[in-house]
Amino acid sequence: MAIKEIVQEKYGQAALRVFSGGSSCCGASPLTDGACDPITSNLYDPSQTGVLPEAAVLASLGCGNPTALAELKPGETVLDLGSGGGIDVLLSARRMGPSGKAYGLDMTDEMLALALENQRQAGAENVEFLRGEMEHIPLPAESVDVILSNCVINLSADKDQVLREAFRVLKPGGRFAVSDVVTRGEVPEEIRQSMMLWVGCIAGALQESDYKAKLAAAGFHGIEIEPTRVYSVEDARTFLTGQGVDVDAIAPLVEGKFLSAFIRAVKPA
Repeated sequence: MAIKEIVQEKYGQAALRVFSGGSSCCGASPLTDGACDPITSNLYDPSQTGVLPEAAVLASLGCGNPTALAELKPGETVLDLGSGGGIDVLLSARRMGPSGKAYGLDMTDEMLALALENQRQAGAENVEFLRGEMEHIPLPAESVDVILSNCVINLSADKDQVLREAFRVLKPGGRFAVSDVVTRGEVPEEIRQSMMLWVGCIAGALQESDYKAKLAAAGFHGIEIEPTRVYSVEDARTFLTGQGVDVDAIAPLVEGKFLSAFIRAVKPA
């Protein structure tokens, strides 16, 4: 089964769990105590989540809070790649006000259905959810001011194409403002080869230098990567448990090598 099909299946299951009253953690099952893994936990301030439908919060599968760091301005147009249940789209729409527009793009029907229900409950009229793939964004060139994404670009098997598409749809001077998992140093091949870990936002992560190089190749300038959370060996043990790898052998090898980061770049004006 291809990576895209695995991602669709697992994130579709995550959406259905939320529809049935449960939660989800980066495409995997919650831990035995009901908590989410260290990548997805404690990302949003209660003042943000308190104004959203509960299902939008439960379906949050990200590794950061790009809406808090993207410096969104009233009246702008934003596109969230891999918008899931819609939490970052709805938060962006509130930030930009009625004169702005927030698009969410997702390829999973179940997630889109969940997002549309969350939009209805939130009463967000300046929001539109699109079905499609981030490798082929269904919007015209130079049509958005800001690209957001939350722990999704690392799931793509063709990240170069995703970044080229992001560059295409941004207006001149537009901003790339993405939360993602990146790596420092070599990562065990056992991790890289695991599709379940790819769905869990880990195995597809790029090294910091590779991410910068790919952004530059797509045409972006002003590239910055700001770490927001560095994962410890105990964090590694948490998200590796139950994933079909030798936890005791692998966890010490990934100490400090995985981190959530906020990635900024600009399309030249």
